[in-house]
Amino acid sequence: MKVLFDHPNPFLLAHGGFQTQIEQTKKALEANGIEVEWLRWWDDGQKGDLIHYFGRPHPVYIRQAQAKGIKVVMSELLTGLGSRSGIARKAQKTFINIAKNVLPHEFVTRFSWDAYQTADAFIALTSWEKELMVEMFSTQPKRVHVVPNGVEEIFFSQAESKAEKSKYLVCTATITERKRVVELAEAAMMAQVPVWIIGEPYSKQDPYYRKFLSVIRGAGELVRYEGGTSDRSTMAAIYQNASGFVLLSSMESLSLSALEAAAGGCRLFLADLPWARSSFGSMATYSRLGSKEEETRNLKAFYQNREKAPKPPSPCRWGDVGKQLAKIYEALLSDKTSR
Repeated sequence: MKVLFDHPNPFLLAHGGFQTQIEQTKKALEANGIEVEWLRWWDDGQKGDLIHYFGRPHPVYIRQAQAKGIKVVMSELLTGLGSRSGIARKAQKTFINIAKNVLPHEFVTRFSWDAYQTADAFIALTSWEKELMVEMFSTQPKRVHVVPNGVEEIFFSQAESKAEKSKYLVCTATITERKRVVELAEAAMMAQVPVWIIGEPYSKQDPYYRKFLSVIRGAGELVRYEGGTSDRSTMAAIYQNASGFVLLSSMESLSLSALEAAAGGCRLFLADLPWARSSFGSMATYSRLGSKEEETRNLKAFYQNREKAPKPPSPCRWGDVGKQLAKIYEALLSDKTSR
């Protein structure tokens, strides 16, 4: 079996969790004996049995692959959609239905909604994402497989360390608006809760990043910020020694940082959004977003009672993710009747 990985956005333009997910998935499959190549768009002689597309491909792309006997598996992060209110989702669903019946076909195909009926299988990171695929795009439930992100072994290897805990709650996130690190820093200052924020902006000229630097400039030791780190052993040690993990982002699919923190034994304080509830259930502490006073109050309460907060279950390892995907691929390739 040879699997080809494809993705529409160059990694050099923006770092983030999706890049990590794709790279770690490739390594996990290779560790399970699956041959994986990056799809070379310029190479008309490249061979493959299955394309795993990270994103939403155009239906024509899918049909052309299937015409050559290549199965197509699709993984799209429904980050924005999954964070909208029920009313907003119903409005979007209504728009999709009206657009399909009223607007010109050439216009509608640009949204690639039909990809959810055309691809052979779909990978959802959470049960919530699966629900969205079925509810919003009328995907057949049996073709949607829930396979969460994994965590690298190094984050588990230090999980039993007895080192003294740091006073800081840790937040690892890109310094961008949807991660709400400015709002977190402000809440930490108001609550007098020490927080260590780790991450880089997409651009150091970004106004939100500049606002973040301005806010933390007067925070003293309450908000620690030294940029980001790419060293995985360093991050594992930080999680292991942290007093807890906090992420109050407005949109997520399934936070890799939260999973890594959970592997290191951190208690979790998360925005009360469906992705988090479907991933951690009652084994995390949550805060509604929107009210600075409420967020501040909840952050302070979590910090003061962190030793009594629920401890999240151990997350999936990347090796297990590779095994699950390999089984899905094998089932697709053995089923000659599937599309």
